[in-house]
Amino acid sequence: MKAVLAGAVVSLVTALLGTPLFIRFLVRKGYGQFIRDDGPTAHHTKRGTPTMGGAVIIGASLLGYVLAHVTTMEPPSASGLLVLFLMTGLGFVGFLDDYIKISRQRSLGLRTVQKLVGQAVVGIVFAVLALRMENANYVTPASPYLSFVRDIQVNPFAFSAVGVALFVIWANIIIAGMSNGVNLTDGLDGLATGASTMVFGAYLLIAVWTSNQNCQTNPGIKCYEVRDPLDLAIIAAAGMGACFGFLWWNTAPAKIFMGDTGSLALGGALAGLAITTRTELLAVILAGLFLIEVLSVMIQVGFFKTTRQRVFRMAPLHHHFEMVGWQEITVTVRFWIIAGLFVALGLGIFYAEWVVGTS
Repeated sequence: MKAVLAGAVVSLVTALLGTPLFIRFLVRKGYGQFIRDDGPTAHHTKRGTPTMGGAVIIGASLLGYVLAHVTTMEPPSASGLLVLFLMTGLGFVGFLDDYIKISRQRSLGLRTVQKLVGQAVVGIVFAVLALRMENANYVTPASPYLSFVRDIQVNPFAFSAVGVALFVIWANIIIAGMSNGVNLTDGLDGLATGASTMVFGAYLLIAVWTSNQNCQTNPGIKCYEVRDPLDLAIIAAAGMGACFGFLWWNTAPAKIFMGDTGSLALGGALAGLAITTRTELLAVILAGLFLIEVLSVMIQVGFFKTTRQRVFRMAPLHHHFEMVGWQEITVTVRFWIIAGLFVALGLGIFYAEWVVGTS
């Protein structure tokens, strides 16, 4: 637990103190946010606000993870390294997207196909390695089973060429869904950062719990087949601390935006935690706010293409409430409340499954 605490504290302090330094660097370079003209008019004042702040979140998380291991002199695990690879890989894709927007002063960075290809390459490498890296107990970071609170004993991803391919597709659906969900939510000051902090906190609790009830060290009827739960707890703690520190500067009125660099990285980290903690379907509940934002865009696009009419005044959903007159800070806080309720529901389901199974 000392390593978990060290990871959280180091990443928090790094993000809190490092963000203003990065802001000054971005201002000198002139790397400011480009604002869409068709968005809420109140957002036009944000034009030029430094962006790509997600680099601070990634850096703080990595430093927190490394120093946590230095503190305990324990080597990093395969699960931890794979989740960090997914986080930094998707963060790099987001960085390319942000840089193109800034350098060309337009709202379009990478084209949709280019962004999806970049996400897919990182996701495929992660998924393949996650099924191959066994420890001494023959447990891999990812599971060939579907999972909710734990593995569901129905194996659609049998160890065969077809099974591996199906798992890779499934993993990439989770990765794309989570990363794009955070990306779409990142439209108001502090909204995605605050919501991500809550989900990281949930995975910190889940990883610590599965470490204490792990089949490799504490076998029992309801033990959890998670390969490296304590190391995943360090990553969740580092991600939570980094988001907390960054939120100090990102909350309204934001001094810096995370950009796609941050939103894709955070989504990748959360997707990696979902896959490696065997809570893939539970993540839909824990990250319920991100799901709502994605669904609002899908509904808006699908309905418009079918009827030429709009369901919402603007999508994603948070912009709809701005367009009907809510203040930005009101939307943000109320959406944080919704995110917190989803996290509480997910954690309640997780704990209730264990209580019912052991009673």
